[in-house]
Amino acid sequence: MYQQLSKKNTKIAVIGLGYVGLPIALEFGRIFSVIGFDIKKERVISLNNKIDPDGEVPATAFEGSDVLFTNNVEDLNGCSFHIIAVPTPVDEHKVPDLSYLESATTIIAKILKKGDYVVYESTVFFFFSEEICLPILEKQSGLLLNQDFKIGYSPERINPGDTQYTLRNVIKIVSGSDEEALENIAQIYSAIVQPGVYRASSIKVAEAAKILENTQRDLNIALMNELSLILDKMQVNTYEVIEAAGTKWNFHKYYPGLVGGHCIGVDPYYLTYKSMELGYEPYVILSGRKVNDNMAFYIARRCMQQLIAAGKNLTDSKILVMGLTFKENVNDIRNSKVADLIHELKSFGLHVDVTDPKADNKETEKEYGFSLTTVNGTKYDAIILTVPHKEYIGLDERYFLSIAKEQCLFIDIKGVFRKKITQLNYWSL
Repeated sequence: MYQQLSKKNTKIAVIGLGYVGLPIALEFGRIFSVIGFDIKKERVISLNNKIDPDGEVPATAFEGSDVLFTNNVEDLNGCSFHIIAVPTPVDEHKVPDLSYLESATTIIAKILKKGDYVVYESTVFFFFSEEICLPILEKQSGLLLNQDFKIGYSPERINPGDTQYTLRNVIKIVSGSDEEALENIAQIYSAIVQPGVYRASSIKVAEAAKILENTQRDLNIALMNELSLILDKMQVNTYEVIEAAGTKWNFHKYYPGLVGGHCIGVDPYYLTYKSMELGYEPYVILSGRKVNDNMAFYIARRCMQQLIAAGKNLTDSKILVMGLTFKENVNDIRNSKVADLIHELKSFGLHVDVTDPKADNKETEKEYGFSLTTVNGTKYDAIILTVPHKEYIGLDERYFLSIAKEQCLFIDIKGVFRKKITQLNYWSL
Protein backbone atom coordinates (compact mmCIF):
# COMPACT_ATOMS: atom_id res chain seq x y z
CA MET A 1 0.00 0.00 0.00
CA TYR A 2 2.80 2.43 0.88
CA GLN A 3 4.49 1.90 -2.49
CA GLN A 4 1.23 2.45 -4.36
CA LEU A 5 0.64 5.68 -2.45
CA SER A 6 4.24 6.83 -2.89
CA LYS A 7 4.06 6.34 -6.68
CA LYS A 8 0.66 8.08 -6.59
CA ASN A 9 -0.97 5.12 -8.25
CA THR A 10 -3.75 5.53 -5.69
CA LYS A 11 -4.84 8.16 -3.18
CA ILE A 12 -5.66 8.73 0.47
CA ALA A 13 -9.18 9.83 1.36
CA VAL A 14 -9.79 11.87 4.50
CA ILE A 15 -13.45 11.99 5.52
CA GLY A 16 -14.20 14.98 7.76
CA LEU A 17 -12.15 18.17 7.49
CA GLY A 18 -12.42 19.67 10.94
CA TYR A 19 -9.66 20.27 13.47
CA VAL A 20 -8.57 16.60 13.13
CA GLY A 21 -9.10 15.76 9.48
CA LEU A 22 -7.68 18.93 7.93
CA PRO A 23 -4.16 18.67 9.44
CA ILE A 24 -4.07 14.97 8.51
CA ALA A 25 -5.04 15.72 4.91
CA LEU A 26 -2.47 18.49 4.57
CA GLU A 27 0.38 16.48 6.10
CA PHE A 28 -0.30 13.40 3.99
CA GLY A 29 -0.68 15.67 0.97
CA ARG A 30 2.99 16.66 1.23
CA ILE A 31 3.95 13.09 0.37
CA PHE A 32 0.92 11.43 -1.24
CA SER A 33 -2.12 12.46 -3.27
CA VAL A 34 -5.09 13.16 -1.01
CA ILE A 35 -8.83 13.71 -1.45
CA GLY A 36 -10.27 15.70 1.46
CA PHE A 37 -14.03 15.13 1.76
CA ASP A 38 -16.57 17.02 3.86
CA ILE A 39 -20.36 17.17 3.55
CA LYS A 40 -20.34 20.93 4.28
CA LYS A 41 -20.10 22.76 0.96
CA GLU A 42 -19.19 26.07 2.61
CA ARG A 43 -16.24 24.47 4.42
CA VAL A 44 -14.97 22.92 1.18
CA ILE A 45 -15.14 26.28 -0.61
CA SER A 46 -13.17 27.93 2.21
CA LEU A 47 -10.53 25.21 2.21
CA ASN A 48 -10.06 25.45 -1.55
CA ASN A 49 -9.36 29.15 -0.91
CA LYS A 50 -6.76 28.17 1.72
CA ILE A 51 -8.93 29.36 4.59
CA ASP A 52 -9.52 27.15 7.62
CA PRO A 53 -12.96 28.07 9.05
CA ASP A 54 -11.77 26.94 12.49
CA GLY A 55 -8.80 29.28 12.41
CA GLU A 56 -6.40 26.51 13.43
CA VAL A 57 -4.44 26.07 10.20
CA PRO A 58 -2.76 29.09 8.54
CA ALA A 59 -2.91 29.67 4.79
CA THR A 60 0.79 28.83 4.48
CA ALA A 61 0.10 25.25 5.61
CA PHE A 62 -1.84 24.63 2.38
CA GLU A 63 1.23 25.35 0.24
CA GLY A 64 2.98 22.33 -1.23
CA SER A 65 0.20 19.92 -0.26
CA ASP A 66 -1.46 17.76 -2.95
CA VAL A 67 -5.03 17.81 -1.64
CA LEU A 68 -8.31 18.12 -3.51
CA PHE A 69 -11.06 19.36 -1.20
CA THR A 70 -14.51 18.21 -2.24
CA ASN A 71 -18.06 17.42 -1.12
CA ASN A 72 -18.60 15.12 -4.11
CA VAL A 73 -18.58 11.43 -3.09
CA GLU A 74 -17.62 10.37 -6.61
CA ASP A 75 -14.22 12.03 -6.15
CA LEU A 76 -13.38 9.31 -3.61
CA ASN A 77 -13.45 6.49 -6.16
CA GLY A 78 -9.73 6.78 -6.87
CA CYS A 79 -8.76 6.27 -3.22
CA SER A 80 -7.59 3.08 -1.51
CA PHE A 81 -6.60 4.28 1.97
CA HIS A 82 -9.58 5.86 3.73
CA ILE A 83 -9.25 7.85 6.98
CA ILE A 84 -12.43 8.73 8.87
CA ALA A 85 -12.10 11.75 11.16
CA VAL A 86 -15.65 12.93 11.86
CA PRO A 87 -17.05 14.25 15.18
CA THR A 88 -18.22 11.84 17.88
CA PRO A 89 -20.27 13.92 20.34
CA VAL A 90 -22.70 12.86 23.04
CA ASP A 91 -26.38 13.83 23.15
CA GLU A 92 -28.22 15.71 25.89
CA HIS A 93 -28.48 12.44 27.85
CA LYS A 94 -24.68 11.87 27.68
CA VAL A 95 -25.19 8.99 25.27
CA PRO A 96 -22.68 8.68 22.38
CA ASP A 97 -24.03 10.08 19.12
CA LEU A 98 -22.80 7.63 16.49
CA SER A 99 -24.64 9.12 13.54
CA TYR A 100 -21.67 11.00 12.04
CA LEU A 101 -19.42 7.95 12.20
CA GLU A 102 -22.04 5.59 10.82
CA SER A 103 -22.81 8.00 7.99
CA ALA A 104 -19.12 8.36 7.07
CA THR A 105 -18.67 4.58 7.21
CA THR A 106 -21.64 4.11 4.88
CA ILE A 107 -20.11 6.56 2.39
CA ILE A 108 -16.84 4.60 2.33
CA ALA A 109 -18.62 1.22 2.25
CA LYS A 110 -20.34 2.13 -1.01
CA ILE A 111 -17.03 2.74 -2.80
CA LEU A 112 -14.94 0.13 -0.96
CA LYS A 113 -13.00 -2.27 -3.17
CA LYS A 114 -10.59 -5.17 -2.77
CA GLY A 115 -7.25 -4.15 -1.29
CA ASP A 116 -8.60 -1.01 0.41
CA TYR A 117 -7.88 0.16 3.97
CA VAL A 118 -10.23 2.00 6.33
CA VAL A 119 -8.64 3.72 9.34
CA TYR A 120 -10.67 5.44 12.04
CA GLU A 121 -9.34 8.51 13.87
CA SER A 122 -12.56 9.54 15.62
CA THR A 123 -12.84 8.86 19.35
CA VAL A 124 -14.99 5.81 20.02
CA PHE A 125 -15.61 3.30 22.78
CA PHE A 126 -13.71 0.05 22.50
CA PHE A 127 -15.18 -2.63 20.24
CA PHE A 128 -16.83 0.14 18.22
CA SER A 129 -14.74 -0.18 15.06
CA GLU A 130 -15.25 -3.92 14.92
CA GLU A 131 -18.78 -4.23 16.31
CA ILE A 132 -20.49 -1.21 14.73
CA CYS A 133 -18.47 0.01 11.75
CA LEU A 134 -17.22 -3.31 10.38
CA PRO A 135 -20.70 -4.79 9.78
CA ILE A 136 -21.64 -1.65 7.82
CA LEU A 137 -18.52 -1.96 5.66
CA GLU A 138 -19.05 -5.66 4.96
CA LYS A 139 -22.81 -5.43 4.33
CA GLN A 140 -22.71 -2.38 2.05
CA SER A 141 -19.64 -3.49 0.07
CA GLY A 142 -20.16 -7.24 -0.04
CA LEU A 143 -16.50 -7.65 0.92
CA LEU A 144 -14.94 -9.51 3.84
CA LEU A 145 -12.51 -8.17 6.45
CA ASN A 146 -8.86 -9.21 6.00
CA GLN A 147 -9.78 -11.31 3.01
CA ASP A 148 -10.77 -8.35 0.82
CA PHE A 149 -10.01 -5.23 2.85
CA LYS A 150 -8.35 -4.13 6.12
CA ILE A 151 -9.34 -1.78 8.91
CA GLY A 152 -7.39 0.03 11.59
CA TYR A 153 -7.68 2.58 14.36
CA SER A 154 -5.29 5.47 15.01
CA PRO A 155 -6.69 7.87 17.62
CA GLU A 156 -6.20 11.59 17.06
CA ARG A 157 -4.05 13.47 19.55
CA ILE A 158 -4.47 16.98 18.21
CA ASN A 159 -4.80 19.70 20.86
CA PRO A 160 -6.60 22.75 19.41
CA GLY A 161 -4.66 25.96 19.80
CA ASP A 162 -1.44 24.11 20.63
CA THR A 163 1.46 24.95 18.32
CA GLN A 164 3.99 22.93 20.31
CA TYR A 165 2.42 19.46 20.28
CA THR A 166 1.16 18.90 16.75
CA LEU A 167 0.37 15.98 14.47
CA ARG A 168 3.95 15.94 13.18
CA ASN A 169 5.76 15.79 16.52
CA VAL A 170 3.56 13.59 18.75
CA ILE A 171 3.89 9.79 18.72
CA LYS A 172 0.92 8.25 16.89
CA ILE A 173 -0.83 5.12 18.13
CA VAL A 174 -1.68 2.75 15.29
CA SER A 175 -3.49 -0.58 15.13
CA GLY A 176 -4.78 -2.95 12.50
CA SER A 177 -7.17 -5.84 11.92
CA ASP A 178 -4.21 -8.19 11.40
CA GLU A 179 -0.41 -8.03 11.37
CA GLU A 180 -0.25 -7.04 7.71
CA ALA A 181 -2.70 -4.21 8.28
CA LEU A 182 -0.78 -3.02 11.33
CA GLU A 183 2.54 -2.84 9.48
CA ASN A 184 1.09 -1.08 6.44
CA ILE A 185 -0.76 1.46 8.54
CA ALA A 186 2.35 2.01 10.69
CA GLN A 187 4.50 2.59 7.62
CA ILE A 188 2.09 5.11 6.12
CA TYR A 189 1.66 7.15 9.31
CA SER A 190 5.40 7.03 10.01
CA ALA A 191 5.87 9.07 6.84
CA ILE A 192 4.34 12.15 8.49
CA VAL A 193 4.98 11.64 12.23
CA GLN A 194 8.57 12.49 13.12
CA PRO A 195 8.81 10.64 16.49
CA GLY A 196 7.31 7.54 14.88
CA VAL A 197 4.36 5.35 15.82
CA TYR A 198 3.35 3.05 18.65
CA ARG A 199 1.98 -0.28 17.44
CA ALA A 200 -0.94 -1.28 19.66
CA SER A 201 -1.54 -5.01 19.96
CA SER A 202 -5.15 -4.68 18.81
CA ILE A 203 -7.75 -2.18 17.66
CA LYS A 204 -9.46 -2.50 21.04
CA VAL A 205 -6.28 -1.47 22.86
CA ALA A 206 -5.90 1.61 20.65
CA GLU A 207 -9.54 2.59 21.18
CA ALA A 208 -9.26 2.23 24.96
CA ALA A 209 -5.96 4.14 25.06
CA LYS A 210 -7.54 7.21 23.50
CA ILE A 211 -10.39 7.24 25.99
CA LEU A 212 -7.97 6.71 28.87
CA GLU A 213 -5.88 9.72 27.88
CA ASN A 214 -8.78 12.14 28.24
CA THR A 215 -10.48 10.35 31.14
CA GLN A 216 -7.30 10.57 33.20
CA ARG A 217 -7.08 14.32 32.59
CA ASP A 218 -10.79 14.75 33.31
CA LEU A 219 -10.47 13.01 36.69
CA ASN A 220 -7.37 14.96 37.67
CA ILE A 221 -9.14 18.24 36.95
CA ALA A 222 -12.19 16.97 38.85
CA LEU A 223 -9.96 16.38 41.88
CA MET A 224 -8.74 19.98 41.70
CA ASN A 225 -12.29 21.26 41.23
CA GLU A 226 -13.51 19.35 44.25
CA LEU A 227 -10.52 20.59 46.23
CA SER A 228 -11.42 24.15 45.24
CA LEU A 229 -14.97 23.66 46.58
CA ILE A 230 -13.56 22.58 49.94
CA LEU A 231 -10.87 25.26 50.11
CA ASP A 232 -13.35 27.98 49.17
CA LYS A 233 -15.28 27.22 52.35
CA MET A 234 -12.01 27.67 54.25
CA GLN A 235 -11.23 30.92 52.39
CA VAL A 236 -8.00 29.38 51.04
CA ASN A 237 -6.90 29.97 47.44
CA THR A 238 -6.62 26.73 45.48
CA TYR A 239 -3.86 28.01 43.20
CA GLU A 240 -1.66 28.84 46.16
CA VAL A 241 -2.14 25.33 47.53
CA ILE A 242 -1.29 23.75 44.17
CA GLU A 243 1.84 25.86 43.80
CA ALA A 244 2.97 24.84 47.29
CA ALA A 245 2.26 21.15 46.66
CA GLY A 246 4.01 21.43 43.30
CA THR A 247 7.37 21.83 45.00
CA LYS A 248 7.40 18.05 45.56
CA TRP A 249 9.20 16.19 42.77
CA ASN A 250 6.38 13.72 41.98
CA PHE A 251 3.40 16.09 42.23
CA HIS A 252 1.54 16.67 38.96
CA LYS A 253 0.03 20.11 38.57
CA TYR A 254 -3.58 20.24 37.44
CA TYR A 255 -5.79 23.27 37.96
CA PRO A 256 -9.52 23.79 38.57
CA GLY A 257 -11.78 25.18 35.89
CA LEU A 258 -14.61 24.59 33.45
CA VAL A 259 -14.17 21.34 31.52
CA GLY A 260 -15.88 21.49 28.15
CA GLY A 261 -14.97 21.02 24.52
CA HIS A 262 -15.26 17.98 22.31
CA CYS A 263 -12.65 15.77 24.01
CA ILE A 264 -12.15 15.86 27.79
CA GLY A 265 -15.75 16.77 28.51
CA VAL A 266 -17.09 14.10 26.13
CA ASP A 267 -14.74 11.11 25.81
CA PRO A 268 -15.25 9.76 29.36
CA TYR A 269 -18.92 9.23 28.54
CA TYR A 270 -17.91 6.82 25.76
CA LEU A 271 -16.11 4.78 28.40
CA THR A 272 -18.94 4.93 30.95
CA TYR A 273 -21.53 4.08 28.28
CA LYS A 274 -19.68 0.92 27.29
CA SER A 275 -18.93 0.07 30.91
CA MET A 276 -22.59 0.15 31.91
CA GLU A 277 -23.50 -1.79 28.79
CA LEU A 278 -21.14 -4.49 30.10
CA GLY A 279 -22.82 -4.43 33.51
CA TYR A 280 -20.35 -2.35 35.53
CA GLU A 281 -21.14 1.09 36.88
CA PRO A 282 -17.93 3.22 36.75
CA TYR A 283 -18.38 5.14 40.02
CA VAL A 284 -15.09 7.06 39.98
CA ILE A 285 -15.34 8.25 36.37
CA LEU A 286 -18.99 9.29 36.70
CA SER A 287 -18.24 11.06 39.97
CA GLY A 288 -15.51 13.07 38.29
CA ARG A 289 -17.81 13.94 35.42
CA LYS A 290 -20.50 15.09 37.88
CA VAL A 291 -18.05 17.37 39.68
CA ASN A 292 -16.80 18.95 36.45
CA ASP A 293 -20.24 19.34 34.89
CA ASN A 294 -21.51 21.15 38.02
CA MET A 295 -18.70 23.72 38.27
CA ALA A 296 -20.45 26.29 36.08
CA PHE A 297 -23.49 26.25 38.36
CA TYR A 298 -21.29 26.54 41.46
CA ILE A 299 -19.51 29.60 40.04
CA ALA A 300 -22.87 31.19 39.17
CA ARG A 301 -24.14 30.63 42.73
CA ARG A 302 -20.96 32.03 44.30
CA CYS A 303 -21.25 35.08 42.06
CA MET A 304 -24.80 35.73 43.19
CA GLN A 305 -23.95 35.12 46.86
CA GLN A 306 -21.18 37.69 46.73
CA LEU A 307 -23.35 40.21 44.91
CA ILE A 308 -26.01 39.89 47.62
CA ALA A 309 -23.33 40.20 50.33
CA ALA A 310 -22.23 43.47 48.67
CA GLY A 311 -25.78 44.81 48.93
CA LYS A 312 -26.59 44.37 45.23
CA ASN A 313 -30.05 43.62 43.88
CA LEU A 314 -29.69 40.62 41.58
CA THR A 315 -32.31 41.71 39.07
CA ASP A 316 -30.59 45.10 38.75
CA SER A 317 -27.08 43.63 38.49
CA LYS A 318 -25.13 43.68 35.25
CA ILE A 319 -22.58 40.95 34.64
CA LEU A 320 -19.79 40.85 32.06
CA VAL A 321 -18.62 37.38 31.01
CA MET A 322 -15.28 37.51 29.18
CA GLY A 323 -14.81 34.42 27.02
CA LEU A 324 -17.15 31.79 25.57
CA THR A 325 -14.93 29.30 23.72
CA PHE A 326 -14.19 26.00 25.46
CA LYS A 327 -10.53 26.98 25.94
CA GLU A 328 -8.20 29.91 25.38
CA ASN A 329 -7.05 31.15 21.97
CA VAL A 330 -9.39 28.98 19.87
CA ASN A 331 -12.71 29.86 18.19
CA ASP A 332 -14.48 26.59 19.05
CA ILE A 333 -17.59 27.05 21.21
CA ARG A 334 -18.76 23.43 21.12
CA ASN A 335 -19.77 22.08 24.53
CA SER A 336 -18.57 25.24 26.24
CA LYS A 337 -19.42 25.15 29.94
CA VAL A 338 -19.31 28.94 29.97
CA ALA A 339 -22.73 28.75 28.31
CA ASP A 340 -24.04 26.83 31.34
CA LEU A 341 -22.74 29.62 33.59
CA ILE A 342 -24.42 32.30 31.47
CA HIS A 343 -27.77 30.50 31.32
CA GLU A 344 -27.71 29.95 35.08
CA LEU A 345 -27.09 33.64 35.80
CA LYS A 346 -29.81 34.67 33.37
CA SER A 347 -32.29 32.25 34.95
CA PHE A 348 -32.10 34.35 38.16
CA GLY A 349 -32.84 37.58 36.32
CA LEU A 350 -29.32 38.99 36.03
CA HIS A 351 -28.40 40.98 32.94
CA VAL A 352 -25.42 39.27 31.29
CA ASP A 353 -23.20 40.64 28.52
CA VAL A 354 -20.82 38.21 26.82
CA THR A 355 -17.65 39.10 24.93
CA ASP A 356 -15.18 36.90 23.09
CA PRO A 357 -12.60 38.02 20.50
CA LYS A 358 -12.44 34.52 18.98
CA ALA A 359 -16.05 33.30 18.88
CA ASP A 360 -18.46 33.87 15.99
CA ASN A 361 -21.68 35.69 16.88
CA LYS A 362 -23.92 33.86 14.39
CA GLU A 363 -22.65 30.51 15.61
CA THR A 364 -23.18 31.63 19.21
CA GLU A 365 -26.76 32.64 18.53
CA LYS A 366 -27.46 29.36 16.77
CA GLU A 367 -25.80 27.17 19.40
CA TYR A 368 -26.78 28.90 22.65
CA GLY A 369 -29.54 31.41 21.90
CA PHE A 370 -27.74 34.58 22.99
CA SER A 371 -25.52 37.14 21.26
CA LEU A 372 -22.02 38.37 21.83
CA THR A 373 -21.58 42.04 22.59
CA THR A 374 -18.94 44.72 23.00
CA VAL A 375 -18.24 46.83 26.04
CA ASN A 376 -19.49 50.30 25.16
CA GLY A 377 -19.31 52.36 28.31
CA THR A 378 -21.42 49.93 30.36
CA LYS A 379 -20.56 49.65 34.04
CA TYR A 380 -20.73 46.20 35.61
CA ASP A 381 -21.47 44.81 39.05
CA ALA A 382 -19.43 41.70 38.33
CA ILE A 383 -16.76 40.82 35.77
CA ILE A 384 -16.16 37.11 35.18
CA LEU A 385 -13.01 36.19 33.27
CA THR A 386 -13.87 32.72 32.02
CA VAL A 387 -11.39 32.16 29.17
CA PRO A 388 -7.88 33.68 29.33
CA HIS A 389 -7.50 34.62 25.67
CA LYS A 390 -4.25 36.45 24.93
CA GLU A 391 -6.36 39.56 24.28
CA TYR A 392 -7.54 39.45 27.89
CA ILE A 393 -4.39 38.57 29.79
CA GLY A 394 -2.75 41.70 28.38
CA LEU A 395 -5.24 43.89 30.24
CA ASP A 396 -4.62 45.37 33.67
CA GLU A 397 -6.72 46.41 36.65
CA ARG A 398 -7.07 49.96 35.33
CA TYR A 399 -9.11 48.62 32.43
CA PHE A 400 -11.36 46.54 34.67
CA LEU A 401 -11.88 49.52 37.02
CA SER A 402 -12.95 51.62 34.03
CA ILE A 403 -15.93 49.30 33.40
CA ALA A 404 -16.72 48.53 37.04
CA LYS A 405 -19.35 49.87 39.40
CA GLU A 406 -18.62 50.38 43.08
CA GLN A 407 -17.90 47.16 44.95
CA CYS A 408 -17.53 45.31 41.67
CA LEU A 409 -16.82 41.61 41.91
CA PHE A 410 -13.99 40.20 39.78
CA ILE A 411 -14.19 36.44 39.26
CA ASP A 412 -11.02 34.97 37.77
CA ILE A 413 -11.81 31.34 36.98
CA LYS A 414 -8.30 30.42 35.81
CA GLY A 415 -6.49 32.54 38.37
CA VAL A 416 -4.49 34.50 35.76
CA PHE A 417 -4.89 37.81 37.61
CA ARG A 418 -4.12 36.41 41.03
CA LYS A 419 -2.06 38.97 43.04
CA LYS A 420 -2.69 41.56 40.28
CA ILE A 421 -6.17 42.68 41.36
CA THR A 422 -6.11 44.84 44.50
CA GLN A 423 -9.04 47.28 44.24
CA LEU A 424 -11.84 45.05 43.01
CA ASN A 425 -13.45 42.29 45.06
CA TYR A 426 -11.40 39.36 43.78
CA TRP A 427 -12.41 35.70 43.80
CA SER A 428 -11.13 32.65 41.97
CA LEU A 429 -11.55 28.90 42.20
